[in-house]
Amino acid sequence: MSRRLISSGSEFEKTIGYSRAVVDGEWVFVSGTTGFDYAAGTISEDVAEQTRQSLRNIDAALIEAGASMADIVRAKYIITDRGDWPVVSAELGNVFGDIRPAATAIIAGLVDPRMKVEIQVTAKC
Repeated sequence: MSRRLISSGSEFEKTIGYSRAVVDGEWVFVSGTTGFDYAAGTISEDVAEQTRQSLRNIDAALIEAGASMADIVRAKYIITDRGDWPVVSAELGNVFGDIRPAATAIIAGLVDPRMKVEIQVTAKC
């Protein structure tokens, strides 16, 4: 089996020392992914848009790994404000409604105060 690292180009990957995703055999492990638009270097203040951007970032990593959102078997959602859950969960339902991975939701602080949501997934392709 081969191990392959996937980068999004985020500045955090270099400074902290991690990969956006790691492909190991038939598994793809996608790191906690926030709503930063890495190409523009920006993040929306809107939690719904942050959720959508997080999912776009995850989708891009999975495609590079040779997988798709439909291959996700496990997801972890971290949000900073319990009051945002209805908005975040609606966005998640739009993507994961038919995929239905095993999932966990956590309310916690994130490393940058602009971040309102972080999503981590594991896929099998």
